Amino acid sequence: MEGNLLLTTDSYKISHHRQYPPQTTLVYAYLESRGGPYLEQVFFGLQYILKKHLIGKVITKEKLEEAAEFWKEHFGNDIIERDMWEYIIEKYDGHLPIRIKAVPEGTVVPTGNVLMTIENTDPKCSSLTTFLETILLQVWYPITIATNSREIKKILLKALVRTGDPKLIKTQMHDFGFRGVSSYETSAIGGCAHLTSFYTTDTISGCVLARNYYLAKEIAANSIPATEHSTMVSWTRARERDAYENILDTYPTGTVACVSDSYDIYNACENIWGGSLRDKVLARDGTLVIRPDSGDPMEVLARLLTILYAKFGGHVNEKGFQVLDKHVRIIQGDGVNLKTIHDIVNLIEEIGFSTDNLVFGSGGGLLQKFDRDTMKFAIKCSYVEITGVGGFAVAKDPITDTGKRNKPGRLKLVKTDEGSYRTLSSIQHAEEYEKAADQLVTVFENGHLLKEYSLETIRKTCNISVDQLDSIQFMKTDSLK
Repeated sequence: MEGNLLLTTDSYKISHHRQYPPQTTLVYAYLESRGGPYLEQVFFGLQYILKKHLIGKVITKEKLEEAAEFWKEHFGNDIIERDMWEYIIEKYDGHLPIRIKAVPEGTVVPTGNVLMTIENTDPKCSSLTTFLETILLQVWYPITIATNSREIKKILLKALVRTGDPKLIKTQMHDFGFRGVSSYETSAIGGCAHLTSFYTTDTISGCVLARNYYLAKEIAANSIPATEHSTMVSWTRARERDAYENILDTYPTGTVACVSDSYDIYNACENIWGGSLRDKVLARDGTLVIRPDSGDPMEVLARLLTILYAKFGGHVNEKGFQVLDKHVRIIQGDGVNLKTIHDIVNLIEEIGFSTDNLVFGSGGGLLQKFDRDTMKFAIKCSYVEITGVGGFAVAKDPITDTGKRNKPGRLKLVKTDEGSYRTLSSIQHAEEYEKAADQLVTVFENGHLLKEYSLETIRKTCNISVDQLDSIQFMKTDSLK
């Protein structure tokens, strides 16, 4: 049953075709983020959903019969909209008579605006619009991950501008999330979403998705040799020094990372890396990245930076901050999320160290600890057409939660004079709506992908330059856990 689009919707949607008013010929719906802590979103991930689930001949007689049998058993009776699905098979050869417009992937849009619209292109298939809501709304996840990673990039880039070298930004946030997410597909989607802002990862599934769905001709991200606790403790505590020396001997050049908290991270840095192995580290043609993996990072990092600077030396850069000798750096990969990154870079700046000394790695805090309500994503119907009545706006407006009120009518996303975006409604802004140029682009129509974006283009679209830092919005991290 895998790969059957007819089984990729919520159960209750199978019954909805009988619930619309008689003679409904068009249903129009839209996607938006209704709130949350993020002030803007990076639109990303729709192309993956379209390519994987909606393009081409997705409805066949065999799939219809498979789904009909399943639904009958599931509901206990036959409530399938067989006429519509057979019509799609016969008239459209199984292609979906749907039009989807969306903002170009990578575009950064303020919260509360229309990001995508969906409508049926054949009056006999009006219930198809909201039937597809379930699979299309899953775009909340890549948007949220791409947005969160870009917010992290803002923090790190600003810290580098204040204390070090902004050119290091591409490799400052490493994805450790593969093992910490709910599925392989989640890792691939989230891993690729992270790569809209950064260029290093251990989640190789994200690179695979970038190549298969986002035209990535070159590798989307890089990684380095690195140890884990199993390869270190196998040497035993008595031979901890030998374990570390083996890493230096095995990788005599390039960057290599070594987890060093299996026993006593401070002893490892002061007496092994910075003691008996110091000369060997400094003689390498490359950088040793020491990884602490336990304790309070605010306390651990401050102490490690002090130890390593005393043992390996370094210099004070032109901005007045201490930078470790180029042969040594630290990666913080434990307990890392947007808030802790903000707190850590502020701390190391306060004690006089440059952000150049540190890179971050994150797993669950980067790819997993989010849900649809993080940014309050929803797809809602806002316009319908009924034979004999015409077209009219519709909207939910619950008195118990005004935040769930949706926009009425057909919608356009338009650019403001300040270079930002706002949403126009055909009802609320009728005159302006008719004249305005819509930034939403038709990306899918009647089973065909009409617009395709590459990861390279998306990265350029959502990139942050140093010149932008004074004008872009930074979210408040105080409310984050």
